[in-house]
Amino acid sequence: MTPLPAPSRQLLLCLAHGQDAPHGRLQRYSRLPGGGWVSVGARVPVMLGRAGLAWGRGLHPAMPGLQKREGDGRSPAGVFAITTLFGEAEPGSSFARAAKLPYLCASAGLKCIDDAASAKYNRIVHQSCVARRDWASCEDMRRDDQRYVVGAVVGHNLEPPVPGAGSCIFLHVWEREGLPTAGCTAMALADMTTIAGWLDGAAVPVLVQLPEADFGSLREVWDLPVFSAHD
Repeated sequence: MTPLPAPSRQLLLCLAHGQDAPHGRLQRYSRLPGGGWVSVGARVPVMLGRAGLAWGRGLHPAMPGLQKREGDGRSPAGVFAITTLFGEAEPGSSFARAAKLPYLCASAGLKCIDDAASAKYNRIVHQSCVARRDWASCEDMRRDDQRYVVGAVVGHNLEPPVPGAGSCIFLHVWEREGLPTAGCTAMALADMTTIAGWLDGAAVPVLVQLPEADFGSLREVWDLPVFSAHD
């Protein structure tokens, strides 16, 4: 049975050559009215976690094999909702007004909590809205580099988050091509900007991220599109 939500009409499919590969290829797809998927735009290169992929907690069933853990340097494999956009654009900017997903302005006080002992683990919070800070570490959503100038939140380890199962997973801008991430999926600024503008909450967008071998065995079962050499 497919783990894709029935109303989902937007799919980001990201494949890595192997489980330990720190890079991959990503293709957008839209679901046709009669079923099936059609590719949208060009395939783009992406950088993954420095250690490759491990099964995350998402919309897919529990899978045997290596599981995503906090600090393991792996991006989550599986099927995940794309829930929110974020970036440096002000709330009143043309980008924010045009966003078709909830949008978070990456101000200095916006943090993603990666301390597994915190009650706010794997949540994005604004420090001004928290009465007591119970975390020892967090991810600053406002950075000095351009990696978070625009991005999207990947719905990994939610409802409720399991402490230590991984946190703060995003689609974002890479620091440079060839440099892996700590566990996110990163790409060129132009590609991330295009994807952010395309994502539409009404289309229930999802990210499917897999090693090629798992994609080969799961594609028909999960009703995924063909990732052909000509997409």
